[in-house]
Amino acid sequence: MEALLEVVRNGFVESRHRGTLVFVDPAGIALQVGDASAPVLPRSSLKPLQATALLRSGLRCSAPSLALAAASHNGAEEHRAGVRATLAAADLDETALRCPPDLPSGEEALIDWLAAGRAPERICHNCSGKHAAMTATCVTAGWPVETYRNPDHPLQRAVRATIEDLCAEPVAAVAVDGCGAPAFGISLLGLARAFARLAAGQSDELRAVRDAMREYPHLVGGAGRPVTDLMRAVDGLVAKDGAEAVWAAALPDGRAFAAKVEDGSPRALGPLRAAAAAYWGAGAAAQQWAAVPLLGGGEPVGSVRWSGDLRRLLDL
Repeated sequence: MEALLEVVRNGFVESRHRGTLVFVDPAGIALQVGDASAPVLPRSSLKPLQATALLRSGLRCSAPSLALAAASHNGAEEHRAGVRATLAAADLDETALRCPPDLPSGEEALIDWLAAGRAPERICHNCSGKHAAMTATCVTAGWPVETYRNPDHPLQRAVRATIEDLCAEPVAAVAVDGCGAPAFGISLLGLARAFARLAAGQSDELRAVRDAMREYPHLVGGAGRPVTDLMRAVDGLVAKDGAEAVWAAALPDGRAFAAKVEDGSPRALGPLRAAAAAYWGAGAAAQQWAAVPLLGGGEPVGSVRWSGDLRRLLDL
């Protein structure tokens, strides 16, 4: 894999983040670094596609609930309230959720939660919006709710079929995600193509998911989350991050991007987001993520920044 980023401390290249990325446009592959046809586990980057599958399976919900279905949220009160609303609309409550109990992941939300003396709860899990929407879909379709995470469940079969359809390739692997739901393996090329279709709103369901994410970016992530800030900053952009350093984004004109960092480090995603935005001519909106500061003794001494190879490839 290519060195996409360099970790530079006091002028010394301390380490490198290697990975694969691909840009596509309506004509096909515009630029590729590494083998973008090899399967990866996109993890939560697949959530907008999973949300599309839920709509195809009969889910009818509000736009905020749909944004939360595609979210990896901070677990703030606005997120928890939205998840409860999704469940209540299907005559369910938090006991229907099968994601693991967790603490809020956002700093402010975590402080408030612990200050109130609260323990981990399922509704705080960053995937609780997806799980609430999955249970609500089962109610609508008449499917068993208790076993909705099983890969052989009708819901997960529908999710898999939708991912294969939107990515235009078969699922290469099925694993268990951190939330307990299936994690489907697909290529970065397939992921980018699916996001291009999402951003263009090529069906009623895709358009609904796209519009919900664009209208409620604070529900897709939350305070301090780059995915939220970037969708606010770049007009028309739809984007989603995933665990183990996966990122996908697209614009309504059919341009799309997907990346995977080999070592799974989330600190690499900020500079890659900024690189994609700069390549598309929207670099000013993402400049704050172009380099991650490194500290020494509490003072800046370097940064995680674009490698020379990446600069040359993208003409940055």
